[in-house]
Amino acid sequence: MNDFGVYGDLHVSVDGFVATAEIRRPPNNFFDLDLIDGLVSAFRDLDADDSCRAIMLCAEGKNFCAGAQFHNDGSRGGEIIARNADGSARHLYDAAFDLFSCKTPVVAAIQGAAVGGGLGVACFADFRIAAPEARFTANFSRLGFHHGFGLTATLPSLVGQQKALELLYTGARIKGEEAVAIGLADRLVPLADLRSAAYELASEIAASAPLAVESIRETMRGHLPEAIKAATDREKVEQDRLRSTDDWKEGVAAMNERRTPNFSRK
Repeated sequence: MNDFGVYGDLHVSVDGFVATAEIRRPPNNFFDLDLIDGLVSAFRDLDADDSCRAIMLCAEGKNFCAGAQFHNDGSRGGEIIARNADGSARHLYDAAFDLFSCKTPVVAAIQGAAVGGGLGVACFADFRIAAPEARFTANFSRLGFHHGFGLTATLPSLVGQQKALELLYTGARIKGEEAVAIGLADRLVPLADLRSAAYELASEIAASAPLAVESIRETMRGHLPEAIKAATDREKVEQDRLRSTDDWKEGVAAMNERRTPNFSRK
């Protein structure tokens, strides 16, 4: 296995036409603009490299990605807005559009939590291999918030419209076995075998004709970048609106204090 590069908290290596991209923010691998920009930069470089035909995305530590880290006042740990080289604003969801525009197939290995924005990252991948201990959660409504990272577009395509509504309305926690049963994950394997199983599937993809896979992927997923753009435009507006509410502050405080929230519709 050859080191390909380090992109912030993302380490990338390549072996046998398969890249391993490992997020290194253990134990929880919290989600922010820097992390997504690291994924974008790495995956664009891999798109341009003939030695890579598939990517195995994984994370170091207990959780795949436990979402954003929020403080009791509702503020987010980590930036969601930065500046481009020309001085223009770059939002987290600009990075989401760029990520979904990348071309190389991705297989994600999901251990522990894939929560909130972390669920969005998991749903970005072409395939998800889950351990029984995995926990998939769209917990936004339990925080008094609107979902994001394009889940409007990706989640219904995986589990169907009605199940997506149920998951988004309730914030239910879905473990690995149920995730496979409803289509949120593709395969269930023991935790000890998780990475090897994800790598094996990536290797199967890499063994196919790369031009054919690229063409098929464009046919099946080529609409996603624009769908993500439309989805995140709406998600951002609603997130900005709800971030000013008392329910948002109460939801975050209740999460941090590990208690049931008392929402007031204000």
